[in-house]
Amino acid sequence: MNKLFTKTILLLSICITSILQAQQWNGLTLYSVQNSTTAQLVDTANTTVKTWTGLTTGTGYSSYLMPGGILVRSVKVNNTTFNGGGACGGIQKHDYAGNLLWNFTYSSSTYYSHHDHCPLPNGNVLMIAYESKTQTELTAAGGTVTLASIWPEKIIEVQPTGATTGNIVWEWHVWDHLVQNVNSSKANYQTSIVNHPELLNINYATQKDWMHMNGIDYNPILDQIVVSSHNLCEWYVIDHSTTTAQAASHSGGNSGKGGDFLYRWGNPQVYQATGTKILNVTHDAHWIPEGHPNAGRLVGFNNQGVSTSQSSIDQVMPPYDGNYNYTITPGSAYAPSTYLQRNSGFGYSSNEGSSEQYPNGNQLVCVAIAGKIYELNPAGTPIFTITPGGTSSQAHRYSTCYINNAAPAQPTITTSGSDLTTASATTYQWYYNGVLINGATSQNYTPTQSGIYVVRTTDANGCVYAYSQGYAYSIATAIEELEGKHISIYPNPSSGIIDIDLNYTNPDKLMVRVYDAFGKEVFQVENTSRVDLTQLANGVYTMSIALDNKKPFYKKVVLTN
Repeated sequence: MNKLFTKTILLLSICITSILQAQQWNGLTLYSVQNSTTAQLVDTANTTVKTWTGLTTGTGYSSYLMPGGILVRSVKVNNTTFNGGGACGGIQKHDYAGNLLWNFTYSSSTYYSHHDHCPLPNGNVLMIAYESKTQTELTAAGGTVTLASIWPEKIIEVQPTGATTGNIVWEWHVWDHLVQNVNSSKANYQTSIVNHPELLNINYATQKDWMHMNGIDYNPILDQIVVSSHNLCEWYVIDHSTTTAQAASHSGGNSGKGGDFLYRWGNPQVYQATGTKILNVTHDAHWIPEGHPNAGRLVGFNNQGVSTSQSSIDQVMPPYDGNYNYTITPGSAYAPSTYLQRNSGFGYSSNEGSSEQYPNGNQLVCVAIAGKIYELNPAGTPIFTITPGGTSSQAHRYSTCYINNAAPAQPTITTSGSDLTTASATTYQWYYNGVLINGATSQNYTPTQSGIYVVRTTDANGCVYAYSQGYAYSIATAIEELEGKHISIYPNPSSGIIDIDLNYTNPDKLMVRVYDAFGKEVFQVENTSRVDLTQLANGVYTMSIALDNKKPFYKKVVLTN
């Protein structure tokens, strides 16, 4: 009987374990304990299948994998000016074998990278960094407090260029987007803070480590960035499609608002709006990616979301307007007024922490300070636990296909006649102004309206999505270019009499100008398709042909009298 009972219990245990494992989202979980020189991959049976050992510098905050198993980790670089939690100062890339590929330092007496980073589809990396401002600069910005220095945030995009070097190809500074209502002599003065939610009130909870940003994520469909602020208890969305100059201004980019906040959520008090403060110490703001339940929602770790002893994962759906902006009622807080979904009951982390959502509805939750990583099923019940043996600020899961195959080339969009097209791939999906176009799943797409188009392709192994940069398409420009391709001139070379064939185009006005080799206009005529250039000397000329005052088309003309 005892043997039979033991076998029965064993069989039941195996069945229960199989059921639980079947509920898990398959893949390998990456984590790295802070200050350690190791990183681990753990499978869904809680077996460590890969350890990076002997890494040259201790882990600073977050670690990610790029396709092909490339480990990208923030690392500790000592700095005597900047200190505090999440201190980093550098980024490293290691291959799957552990070889150091890139060791970039961003640390000085005036700037210092910290907390999270984000690998981009083009191979570059977004980094959060402090920059130091003096009391004089704070006062000039309308600040009313007295501080030896203040550390506002900036975001940089770094393009690796060598083993230890990188070019900063884009940057954004919150210092360019401040507002205050106490000193009317300053350029950033506004009588109403609440009517300018796109700007940050320099006099709200001002301190040396003012915002303390800690999480950053990139949305390749919208070309937007979201960051989370520990001290101000908000998430902020900004436009990444800008140039650096536009990011310092209030115009430009897909949104037309430059580097101003496009959306913010969590603590309406910061911009003097009426509403409940939902976020209480927050980390790891990110979008739920497409192909997942609730795709497009913003999610973050709310450290004191339930209470001072219980954290939560909160989700909201931003009010996206389909034109790279977010709707708001003037004088009010951004919607929604509270979270749409909250998961809790997994414990408490007084600081740090992350979550990750999966296509089957599960979530991976890293309860950092407690030293636990849980996978929760859609009901919020833990079905898998990892104990890192220390504080791991974040945890992320990747498929073996993703780890074993290198990143495909980032797709590009070109025009072919009236179509948009991209290079050959396994699958395709087109988007218009950040919204998926249903049925647009071919290599070519014929646009029906002007706007920004993005294409997503899948690599040959079917495991890595790659997103193009946005392509600005104009119907009017496309028609003009098509007309230009149809226009021809003959004979060419010519003895001087040239006919213009408009190919059935019948403009109300036709303007022809001819320029010599030095760019000087030497001939002009209107509303005739036969041009007499016999008075000009032999040589090469440029003929400008404009239809109905539109942008002209240019043809090379060779005269041989």
